[in-house]
Amino acid sequence: MTWRPQYRSSKFRHVFGKAATKENCYDGVPITRSVHDNHFCAVNPRFIAVITECAGGGAFLVLSVHHTGKVDPLHPKVSGHRGNVLDIKWNPFNDFCIASCSEDSTVKVWDIPPHGVLKNLTVPWKELQGHSRRVGLIEWHPTANNVLFSTGYDYQVMIWDLDSPEAVIKNPVRTISHHTDVVLSMSFNTDGSRLATSCKDKKIRVLEPRTGNLLQEGNCKNHKASKVLFLGNLKMLLSTGSSRWNHRQLALWDQEDLDVPLLQEDLDGSSGVLFPFYDPDTHMLYIAGKGDGNIRYYEISSEKPYMHFLTEYRSHTPQKGMGIMPKRGLDVSSCEVFRFYKLVTIKALIEPLSMIVPRRSESYQDDIYPMTAASAAAMSAEEWLSGMDKGQRSPPQREGGRGDGQGYRMLNILALVLHSHAFFLNVCSVRACECVRVRGVCLGSVRVCVLGVQLRLKFHKQQEEIRRLREMLNQRDVRIKQLELEINNVRNSQVSH
Repeated sequence: MTWRPQYRSSKFRHVFGKAATKENCYDGVPITRSVHDNHFCAVNPRFIAVITECAGGGAFLVLSVHHTGKVDPLHPKVSGHRGNVLDIKWNPFNDFCIASCSEDSTVKVWDIPPHGVLKNLTVPWKELQGHSRRVGLIEWHPTANNVLFSTGYDYQVMIWDLDSPEAVIKNPVRTISHHTDVVLSMSFNTDGSRLATSCKDKKIRVLEPRTGNLLQEGNCKNHKASKVLFLGNLKMLLSTGSSRWNHRQLALWDQEDLDVPLLQEDLDGSSGVLFPFYDPDTHMLYIAGKGDGNIRYYEISSEKPYMHFLTEYRSHTPQKGMGIMPKRGLDVSSCEVFRFYKLVTIKALIEPLSMIVPRRSESYQDDIYPMTAASAAAMSAEEWLSGMDKGQRSPPQREGGRGDGQGYRMLNILALVLHSHAFFLNVCSVRACECVRVRGVCLGSVRVCVLGVQLRLKFHKQQEEIRRLREMLNQRDVRIKQLELEINNVRNSQVSH
């Protein structure tokens, strides 16, 4: 028998990174010069927020995701902190709510106006006062609404209930005091029942966040962890850090046993911190180094060898921080499965970077877009504090219990129908959702929000109106030029006589 190499089949083997053109970047952004090892950028489908350099206090910039090109240097900022802002995070269930923490030892939660920040915003919705030293990291609970975690240089992890009526909250719901040094990162599992932390004391801990009980603690002599991440529902943790010989390193752990890592892999000898990003829908892991221009990506499996290297995106521009777009903000028509926002300090530039699965067909690819987390909270803060745990909500399923991949395909058809105006659209009311019929024929059990259909129709009407007005303006411009030529001809003829 002849020997044949073993190839692993994967639909993500040929994923490639596509950087945005200069016109689609955000240029002239005064990115912070802070040496803190955070992302410095937060993104949702409406806004992009980035921590900026400023004199006197701390501030960050909030821009519409469509506000590309040159940014006005006098653009209004969110500037209510008395010290440098160290971290910002959007509320996963409210696109107009963002939290920030600062060297002034406070955490502030802001309400962003629907049309963006039109004047300097200095008064927060909530101010959280409980830390005795600067606050370096914040994290929202992944399933409970208005539950925020913060940690600072006082080594405490504090839990805040933002449903409290007070504008200034001085007492957290709970304080976790198991750490003996600065907490470097926090990560939740999918239902928020476990919290993993990495600490400057070289230990990785798994905690029960509601009670603060310590469940697991690991201290590997050969691996100094700087960032830790739960890998979805795989019951594994990934940590990035350095080895005993100061090589940058990845380590994979069983969340129930942190004594010995399942896997260790040395990457290179650079010194920048490695930022890990995991996509639980595609099981892809992205590793971006601070100060690097490249991004490595892997596919994760629950069986050995666990990590499968796919390829590497390379660039000459180093990133200081990274923001990531939630799944609901991706462009499914181009088969985009992940999107980064690279902070390029040397160019004062924010560069979107799309990770794309190459496909020939332009139709919706349901195999690369499985069910994902919805943008609605699974429970309230009160329910979570009372002892309830719920998984992340998913978009409504089709009748018969299957996922909504077919529904997305039908929505794609519906968009084409609306765009071409070729069919008569009949929407039959069925409580909160609607069954869409085209020429009287039902498109299966596709369910779409009536508001979405109405907004799309209004959008196309407005586009037609704008196009019509532009044509009228062009015609008037042509007529004006004709009249000017006639006047000049009359004047010239009079002068000659």
